[in-house]
Amino acid sequence: MNLLQTLARRLRPAQGIDDTRWVVLDVESSGLNVTTDRLLAIAAIAVHTDGKNLRVALGDSFEVVLRNDVRVADKSNILLHGIGVGAQRHGVDPSVALQDFERYIGKSPLIAFHAAFDQAMILRGFDAAVGRRPPNVWMDLEPLAAVLHPKVKARSLDEWMAQMNITCAVRHQAAADTLATAELLLKLWPAALRELRGDAGFAAVKRLADHRKWLAS
Repeated sequence: MNLLQTLARRLRPAQGIDDTRWVVLDVESSGLNVTTDRLLAIAAIAVHTDGKNLRVALGDSFEVVLRNDVRVADKSNILLHGIGVGAQRHGVDPSVALQDFERYIGKSPLIAFHAAFDQAMILRGFDAAVGRRPPNVWMDLEPLAAVLHPKVKARSLDEWMAQMNITCAVRHQAAADTLATAELLLKLWPAALRELRGDAGFAAVKRLADHRKWLAS
């Protein structure tokens, strides 16, 4: 595939997505190695949109701790995310948890901050426990924030939260981090509307984020 074909594919609107309901998510894991560490938990919350307005739908949310056979506890990791040995051993069977998550997201596009990690952990979990991958479109919120506010020298979620005056009850806890990420999306939305000049469908928003990643690479 040549460069023009690649660019055309990136700019082509996503097919078959629910453009009225976007899902913001976060995962907790046993570490940061996407090939060897375990997926521990997923939290997600829906953002409903009519193309101009965004609304975080607190009642439209999802949270699950996956069952893991923990033999040796990594105390520093447990202190970070708060999911202890007992909670991991008594979590939901990964196949059941991930199929529940698949039903929850439906055809909604998926949004996360530094999404590559969340996407890799979730898709590897699906490969191992379900044997298939949900086809949902993903978007990384970090490059979208960077392209909308180019003068802000923030990279981490904590730095963007501080910049946008967002508070998080418990950092590195999936549900709280998900809500903070959704709040960041809402804070970015006015600038996105100005940049997109009214074309605020998910495909157009994702093009902004992908444009930033393409320039950076």
